[in-house]
Amino acid sequence: MDAIVEVSNVYNPQTVLMNHAQNHPGAFVVCTYFVAWAIYARNHNVFDLPVHNLTHVLYAFANLDADGRVFLGDAWADTDKHYEDDSWNETGTNLYGNFKRLGLLKKANRHLKVSLSIGGWTWSTNFAGVAADPQKRANFVRTSIELMNNLGLDGLDIDWEYPKTPQDAENYVSLLRELRQGMDQYAVEKGDPVPYLLTGAMPCGETQYSLLRLNEMNQYMDAFYLMAYDLAGSWSDVAGHQSNLHGGKVSVNKAVQHYISQGIPSHKVIVGMPIYARAFQNTNGIGHPFEGIGQGTWEQGVYDYKHLPMEGAVEYYDAETVSSYSYDPVKRELMTYDSPMVIDRKADYIAQNRLGGAMFWESSSDHKAEHDRSLVGTVAKSLGRHAPLDRTPNHLYFPTSVYENVRKGFN
Repeated sequence: MDAIVEVSNVYNPQTVLMNHAQNHPGAFVVCTYFVAWAIYARNHNVFDLPVHNLTHVLYAFANLDADGRVFLGDAWADTDKHYEDDSWNETGTNLYGNFKRLGLLKKANRHLKVSLSIGGWTWSTNFAGVAADPQKRANFVRTSIELMNNLGLDGLDIDWEYPKTPQDAENYVSLLRELRQGMDQYAVEKGDPVPYLLTGAMPCGETQYSLLRLNEMNQYMDAFYLMAYDLAGSWSDVAGHQSNLHGGKVSVNKAVQHYISQGIPSHKVIVGMPIYARAFQNTNGIGHPFEGIGQGTWEQGVYDYKHLPMEGAVEYYDAETVSSYSYDPVKRELMTYDSPMVIDRKADYIAQNRLGGAMFWESSSDHKAEHDRSLVGTVAKSLGRHAPLDRTPNHLYFPTSVYENVRKGFN
């Protein structure tokens, strides 16, 4: 880098909707998305996750069809791939792939909770139609809980990008209500004293979040994972910050305050942070026009954080907006991303506002845990100055899973 320049124990079905999975406001969540496709060209695997710095993992993604059936997106990566220590001679039907690895991690680290995230930008097409139809919603509830049970997971995460009409927003509440009831009933039937998590990936653009019936959604959700990034990009008129805490027409703080103003308890609000940069080419800097966004690491205009700042670029920190970026004056290329300094300041903001913690998209782009520029490591350390990380227990008891090794708790 050339430079840094400063600018409850008893599960009672009668009270479950009041008590389910409440995280103590003083114990912070540190969560990351793990993407199924990371195991290919990125060569990033479940066992690379910095478990000691994490409390939750969101697995991306499951898909849903037009009839509401939820299904895994990559069977080989998710359930089939055999790693070096996996036997090909085990009897019965057993779970392999990423989900076996996650199960083994959970067994070794009882604080680590894993949820299946459903949808995402690419696979949100069918949400509106499914949420509008009672039969399709029932199918969604049944099949998603089946996956949670069979894979030995701790919860479900809804990533609907995005409801577009008031009717969509109303139907979203119905989907969450029925899913919450189904998950609670599942826990009661198991006699499980530890509730299951229902969370959502939530928008930070005013057009999207102002449509949602957040106060009604709050009855059923354990956490709101704010996608507090992509506030600027190829669609913007000028080069801008993609995840600025303050300032500008769009900011992380503005979104956070909206969610709280709608009745969401502050400890349910989790601030999302990017482990990547968005690029602007042929620009004179923040607030100036640009032309082009660059090739990117894996997709146009998006660069892995662990390679930044690039050679020839200088990293800047803006104390007023609490944001960072790098700029190469020769290439006239600007990249907007969160540096460790920004992450540290955001952690202070989370603590001061009694928010629930931090979420990252996504784990393959970070430095290794021991690296001093690791963003996950930075936020875990920074939040830890204020309060401990969440250590509520995960689930290992799944006696009706279709997989024999899951039924046995990976013993």
